[in-house]
Amino acid sequence: MVLARSIFYQIIYGIWAVLMALIFLPSLTLPHKASLFVAQIWSASVFWILRYTAGLTYKVENQNLIPDGPVIYASKHQSTWDTLFYPYEVKNSVIVLKKELYLIPFFGWYAKKYGNIAVNRKSGSSALRKMVREAKIFVLSGRSIVVFPEGTRTRPGEKHKYHSGVAALYKNLDLPVVPVALNSGLFWPRRHLIRKPGIITLRYLTPILPGLSREAFMSKLETEIEAAQIQINQSTEL
Repeated sequence: MVLARSIFYQIIYGIWAVLMALIFLPSLTLPHKASLFVAQIWSASVFWILRYTAGLTYKVENQNLIPDGPVIYASKHQSTWDTLFYPYEVKNSVIVLKKELYLIPFFGWYAKKYGNIAVNRKSGSSALRKMVREAKIFVLSGRSIVVFPEGTRTRPGEKHKYHSGVAALYKNLDLPVVPVALNSGLFWPRRHLIRKPGIITLRYLTPILPGLSREAFMSKLETEIEAAQIQINQSTEL
């Protein structure tokens, strides 16, 4: 049954993705607000399809912890679902992503128009400086920044190295960093057809305020996210 529902989801999703990509092409020539509208419609529609085909929904915990104004969300990344969540729930947010994604037809065009921060991971320190410069501009316009500290999707229970990009943003933007734990990979596995029914949990953790040293910040961020990951995974019913 799960496999059949997952295949049905993929069929409906694929048809809808093509229609959306074509219908909203004119928005690429319109002001930025049009791309925000498209992102909202896209995420909302995929969540609706997930609910009624695969039986997959989500819940958000500790939303009351989010400070007013722009912040930096430092999020675990396990699934494509994560990239749908932030443009929808954290409206007008900016995601730090790898530059190669801009080369994907349609997706790359819309992502670039929406206004994200594309990082060339082969450029080293110059890429970090460029990321910080662009992030400052977005923050001045009132937009929050979303960064995946490990730089790639991880499987549930897996941990990669936390990279220095999040520390550069923390130091230079002087904003609270909101650690985020989630279990999307349990329901929407990386590079897998299956979409398991259930409720994805995304949990905001206590913001890390500006002022810590780089080492103290990175240690606190990693420790708190990974501890929350264990708690969420242990309490998840599949």
